[in-house]
Amino acid sequence: MTEAKKILLVDDDVRDVELACASLEEHNLANEVAVARDGAEALDYLYRRGAFADRSEGHPIVVFLDLKMPKIDGHEVLKQIKNDPNLKSIPVVVLTSSREEQDLISSYQHHANAYVVKPVDFDCFVEVVQQLGLFWVLTNEPPPGCLGKQKNGAT
Repeated sequence: MTEAKKILLVDDDVRDVELACASLEEHNLANEVAVARDGAEALDYLYRRGAFADRSEGHPIVVFLDLKMPKIDGHEVLKQIKNDPNLKSIPVVVLTSSREEQDLISSYQHHANAYVVKPVDFDCFVEVVQQLGLFWVLTNEPPPGCLGKQKNGAT
């Protein structure tokens, strides 16, 4: 039986969320795309608390993370993920409109797995999300604990 492949998309831009979800869905790149509209929701999802307390066990195979968001920004979400022994192996792709060098440097200093600048053009944006999905869902081998029930002691 094939395990569910979950992607966590963290972005407060409604248009970008719709485009990303449509692109991933159109190309059958994930069984489930969970959407968090800000950093606080993202952390609630990952820690299975609040509105996500009843979600199935296991981690997403990848997190697509915007940086500039309300409540808790993407930099803080990235830091918390990579500093938590139970979450740090989840790949995090920063998917942002920021071309600021300080954002790029900070993201890699906090162990982002990739930094991708969102294209402004509609078709290019859809293509970028498709390429990310193809790599992270079909090509990359996810770390233990990202599919189905987590085993005790998995990191």
